[in-house]
Amino acid sequence: MAGVETAANGVGSHDLVSILSGESRDFLVRHNGDQVKTSDLKGKVVALYFSASWCGPCRRFTPKLIEVYGELSSQGKGFEVVFVSGDEDEEAFNGYFAKMPWLAIPFSDEKTRDSLNELFKVRGIPHLVILSESGVVLTEEGVEAVREYGAVAYPFSQEKIKQFQEQELAAKQAQTLRSVLVSNSRDFLVSNNGTKVPVSELEGKVVGLYFSVSSFPGSREFTPLLVKVYDKLKENGENFEVVLVSLDDEESTFNHSFERMPWLAIPFKDKALEKLPRYFELETLPTLVILGPDGKTLNSNVAELVEEHGHEAYPFTPEKIQELAELARVRLESQTLESLLVSGELDYVIGKGGAKIPVSELVGKNILLYFSAHWCPPCRAFLPQLIATYNKIKEKDSAFELVFLSSDKDQSSFDDYFAEMPWLALPFGDERKKFLSRKFKIRGIPSLVAIGPSGKTVTTEARGLIMVHGADAYPFTDERIKELEAEIEEMAKSWPKTLKHHLHEEHELVLTRRRQYNCDGCKDAGQGWSFYCEECDFDLHPKCALEDAEEKSVANEEGEEKTSKEGYVCDGEVCYKV
Repeated sequence: MAGVETAANGVGSHDLVSILSGESRDFLVRHNGDQVKTSDLKGKVVALYFSASWCGPCRRFTPKLIEVYGELSSQGKGFEVVFVSGDEDEEAFNGYFAKMPWLAIPFSDEKTRDSLNELFKVRGIPHLVILSESGVVLTEEGVEAVREYGAVAYPFSQEKIKQFQEQELAAKQAQTLRSVLVSNSRDFLVSNNGTKVPVSELEGKVVGLYFSVSSFPGSREFTPLLVKVYDKLKENGENFEVVLVSLDDEESTFNHSFERMPWLAIPFKDKALEKLPRYFELETLPTLVILGPDGKTLNSNVAELVEEHGHEAYPFTPEKIQELAELARVRLESQTLESLLVSGELDYVIGKGGAKIPVSELVGKNILLYFSAHWCPPCRAFLPQLIATYNKIKEKDSAFELVFLSSDKDQSSFDDYFAEMPWLALPFGDERKKFLSRKFKIRGIPSLVAIGPSGKTVTTEARGLIMVHGADAYPFTDERIKELEAEIEEMAKSWPKTLKHHLHEEHELVLTRRRQYNCDGCKDAGQGWSFYCEECDFDLHPKCALEDAEEKSVANEEGEEKTSKEGYVCDGEVCYKV
């Protein structure tokens, strides 16, 4: 490939002048219009930043990259960034580039931008490829390196990242409360009235590090529960403290949420707030990390234990967790529909017109608990399929019912959404919904939990089973799913091993076993078999590949969330090519 050479050590290197110049262009541009010779990059570490203004994850990452770029520039490091835009109009490019202090491929040179995307196999943005002074790729995971380690990881080589990882491992092995909470410029925490509390006052205590974003629904729901647990433990005289590790972006938001918390916090925007999420390998919010009296990590996240057991989960030791697990096992074995759906005088569900149906009338039936909300686009998209499935199951088995548990924000939204449904519901704002969400660990909606005739939980993954198998998945037991998988295996014997499809004309699709995937035709989840292109990470359900996929794709577009840009879908921190 042009611009790629093989170095003496056998590692491929790129000639920056060749790959960054155009047919009649030997320069890059700054946002003020200045031109910089491409040859001026020789001898520098260069980061190619694939990004676009329409990409939310890109907009969130760009300020971090600007911060790191500024630090390295002030230190006199030979580091440069080149923006490779994914925007489709020059106005959007100019507006986004105006915020960047580095260079860019001119927007007019679409050919070079496309060739760079192809050369570095860019499948999602933001994407940061970092090249050494000699043009060797130091890492294609520059976004992660910059986000996790910042400027101190320069030049972002695999050796440098490994060095940091080894340092972090050594730090964890020698961990103390001070090594976690004290920095070079600070040896204190703050209370919500501004009082500085020395970290030394927490020595010998069980300490919970509460990672939270106040705008995140999970944090908003968990904080009041943690306050109750905290107050109860203090009332009982336990040697326990909580330290807020706020990941809020705005100080006003931090202050507003912190003023309702009775514990301590790391000061807003302290450097430790960048280190601790990586150090504790933060994966979800809310997270409550427990440090023992010796400062060592007892548990990486007890949020679920607190939700389920409250203050009884203290002191969060392995022995206590084992005791709670045994208690949960006993409760699960004794679970009945009444224990799930009856709470004091709340012993009913509602039908149309608000009619109260006693829970006792549902005992002995197969029940689906449907966690959903009108404001949730995936919920609205899933509803037509669920209604069709519900009606088919009811036709063959009257001993089946579905109960809607709403996460809507107001009664009107609940009423409008429930009016579309042919089944039952818990009343809007019913306290049983929070209990059931905690019990079944509902982290996202739509979600379906299947309860068998005995009142025992059959599966918490009924939504996925319906998306793949429809009404045939009923009654959602392991035995039934194994039967369906056996039937599919038999059918697969007659399917072609490869095929061409109009939705993916670039390459042949190969019949492949896939544990889980999202169909690029109908957008539904899939598992088992797929007609798959590994090079493009493209999947089609067998039914979409073998039937009239075009009609089905159009039908399934109704109600689907719009992507951030045609041809891309944004998920978490990355926008992927569809």
